Amino acid sequence: MLEGVNVALGVTGSIAAVKVVELAHELRRRGAEVRGVLTESAQGIVHPWAVEFATDNEPITDLTGRVEHVELCGREGWADVLLIAPCTANTVGKIAAAVDDSPVTTTATTAIGAGVPVVVAPAMHEPMYDHPGVLDAIDRVESWGVGFVDPRIEEGKAKIATEEAIVTEVARATTPDPLAGEHVVVTAGATSEPIDPIRTITNRASGKTGRAIARGCYVRGADVTLVHDGEDVPYAHVRRAERAAEMRDAVLAAVDDRADALISAAAISDFTVDAADTKIKSGEARTLTLEPAPKLIDGVREAHPSLPIVGFKAETGADDEELVEKARGSWTVRGSPSSSRTTRA
Repeated sequence: MLEGVNVALGVTGSIAAVKVVELAHELRRRGAEVRGVLTESAQGIVHPWAVEFATDNEPITDLTGRVEHVELCGREGWADVLLIAPCTANTVGKIAAAVDDSPVTTTATTAIGAGVPVVVAPAMHEPMYDHPGVLDAIDRVESWGVGFVDPRIEEGKAKIATEEAIVTEVARATTPDPLAGEHVVVTAGATSEPIDPIRTITNRASGKTGRAIARGCYVRGADVTLVHDGEDVPYAHVRRAERAAEMRDAVLAAVDDRADALISAAAISDFTVDAADTKIKSGEARTLTLEPAPKLIDGVREAHPSLPIVGFKAETGADDEELVEKARGSWTVRGSPSSSRTTRA
């Protein structure tokens, strides 16, 4: 995801600085080269040696006649992106006012002036994050094109975002954006049909494929809606759906909201049953009458004949050649060559 990307990692004096070693490791695992820049306050929380160990580069802890900030983030500088993680309220305010009194704030001013992408991951107590001046500073800096990774509001604190969220925003900032301005709807994971309040019929699916597709679309500039029976993710607006009919309705609602494409990677139930109101007693033979579940793609195609759709379908008992033939046979073109296409992967 970050192969060949040079990341200047600014670290400020938040207690969340203790997470910078693992964050640097994760950036490098994704293929990035990382160089640290530390404020004096950050050095009181995480030792420069720890940052050097994590990045395999000596961090910048002071600015000298070498003008390290320009070397890193000037117009011909080393960095492809400046990531400030964690970023304190103090640092956000100083960046907004172009106050350069630390290696991190001076590097940020240089990067913004040089057009180097900047990503900021705030971390502070929640009342500080809610201060009108801090919010105004964030809005102002964001209006300059700086990306912000929203903190996690927990236990009265605006905690630094997850490593996944931060790495995703860095990737978005450094990846070409052919999908900018596009709204892509993605389905992921399995749906389940209740038999009774306890038991369900479902498919084997982790949702990893759909989530990876959604994340990839976001990294390339898209506005993404993810429909699944799972948790919120940092790279998409989530609509939750448990049953096949719920997923169809959620997708139709998302598509109606000016969608430019649908990628259906979910393992949607093909059958549904009339669920019992109470738990079915065990120990006795039961017969279930399976009824066809609504077909999501058919419903979307009927409502939106020109929408580009990619559908995923699982097959068993076929070799590679047969699978390719089945996939090609599922390609449907309706109308003229410029009209809609539906394909299955």
